[in-house]
Amino acid sequence: MAKLLKRWPWRLSLLASCAALLYLTWILLHIVYWNTYNPRTSAFMQSRLETLRQLHADATVRHQWVAYEHISPHLKRAIIAAEDSQFMKHNGFDFQAIQHALEKNIKQGEWVAGGSTISQQLAKNLFLSDQKTVWRKFEEMIITIMLEHMMPKRRILEIYLNMIEWGHDVFGAEAAALHYFGVSASGLSARQAAFLASMIPNPRYYDRNRKTQKLLKKSNIILSRMPLAQIP
Repeated sequence: MAKLLKRWPWRLSLLASCAALLYLTWILLHIVYWNTYNPRTSAFMQSRLETLRQLHADATVRHQWVAYEHISPHLKRAIIAAEDSQFMKHNGFDFQAIQHALEKNIKQGEWVAGGSTISQQLAKNLFLSDQKTVWRKFEEMIITIMLEHMMPKRRILEIYLNMIEWGHDVFGAEAAALHYFGVSASGLSARQAAFLASMIPNPRYYDRNRKTQKLLKKSNIILSRMPLAQIP
């Protein structure tokens, strides 16, 4: 009996390792598949849809995939200027931005900045929950490394632009452009693109409060930075 009990920790450890390996393999296969084929949904989109259907059983989200070449260059520049200025240079993590965000959070005494790159945000949106735990951050790190090694920057940005939340039930650049401006993603102007990029940190709130001074101020800052943004 004592020998059997001694074996249990080893067996549980082996079982946990096998489960983790299968999970990571499942993620890797999805990333390989999405390098060629477009994802129809994401973990975050599904979570949001479940929430909406608790209020209305027949609720849906607005989402329409649009190819990279049919998305306005203004929006690509605005997103990079707003979310990840070093996107074309880093390998998934911008450690300077992380340090800056940490210092800002300590100064403010609360969580006001994240420092996540576009690749990290995509990893979270595609596969993970919105919970802030150590394990979830570890998962995000591993998935980000996979994305950066398996996908070119252009594909990472293309999927990001098509899957990100942009309002109450709005996902992706095409649905956002139609919802806010009545134009396709390809027809967005520089100012419209800057406005959309400024909404990303809190899209549902800004969907209801589109004329707040904070949003307009941030939009102008992004607009001024866009000429310097490098896009794939």
